[in-house]
Amino acid sequence: MQEIKITANEAGQRLDKLLAKYLNEAPKSFLYKMLRKKNIVLNGKKATGNEKLVCGDSVKLFLADETIDKFSKTTIQKAKGKLDILYEDEDILVINKPVGMLSQKSDAKDVSVVEYLTNYLLESGQLTEDNLRSFKPSICNRLDRNTSGLLVCGKSLPGLQNMAEMFRERSMKKFYRCIVAGDVSSSQYIKGYLAKDKRTNTVRISKNEIPDSQPIETEYRPIEKLRQGTLLEVHLITGRTHQIRAHLASVGHPIVGDYKYGNEKINQYYKEKYHVTSQLLHAYRLEMPEMVEGLKQLEGKVFLAPLPKKFEELLERERV
Repeated sequence: MQEIKITANEAGQRLDKLLAKYLNEAPKSFLYKMLRKKNIVLNGKKATGNEKLVCGDSVKLFLADETIDKFSKTTIQKAKGKLDILYEDEDILVINKPVGMLSQKSDAKDVSVVEYLTNYLLESGQLTEDNLRSFKPSICNRLDRNTSGLLVCGKSLPGLQNMAEMFRERSMKKFYRCIVAGDVSSSQYIKGYLAKDKRTNTVRISKNEIPDSQPIETEYRPIEKLRQGTLLEVHLITGRTHQIRAHLASVGHPIVGDYKYGNEKINQYYKEKYHVTSQLLHAYRLEMPEMVEGLKQLEGKVFLAPLPKKFEELLERERV
């Protein structure tokens, strides 16, 4: 017999969802059969699986250890290197993601922020391998592989859920720094529609609604005129795939180093002079809102991620 004591990292979800994580190799039919036969009970009583768990609940599995081992598989992928941690509390962790690091896996062999995060929490004793059977830390927002800057990670289930909701509801303000082609002389607020092309992994911007499109809003202001291009601060109001890159390109100011939506001439200039091979786009500032409930410790906080060293050096040399 094994017992799962429900903590904040398991509370708030249905019993069957928890069991599917804990016995992640078991077919659903097996889980429901064990519930019907009272081989799995909640607080000593028969359960159906749709019960919502709360802290302090007890889930007992009257199964052989061999059966539990057979149906429970936890794989921990090693990740060499350290995260650049800007802030940490018991629920979340904010990092400055470097260019080239994946936010999440796109292939089984990939190593992403999630693997670095998991290894860090295990090595620092904040999680155990047994904890990973019922809860897995993860990221709360995403950045493209070659976009650097602020990335929020959830260390607890309340942290993941609350931060994901804030990103979804856009209650926090997200600001980016980037270098774009052309001379931008005034602040702009632009709207439009974005449609994905999954075949080419690109997006298309339109002023009017088109099939399968989503509304987008982007605000930007010039910070500094450069010899070639302009340094902008971008307020990302909606957060769609490739939104900043494609939206700025659609108004004639593609981001330097963006070989998907960019300008060939200015990309070549920066490549030859500074060896720039990816977009100069950095998630720079995150402003937290008022908190009605949950994660009150974050209320009003402002997180800043320093620009990558190469970005800073390039700026210094391009100043007029």
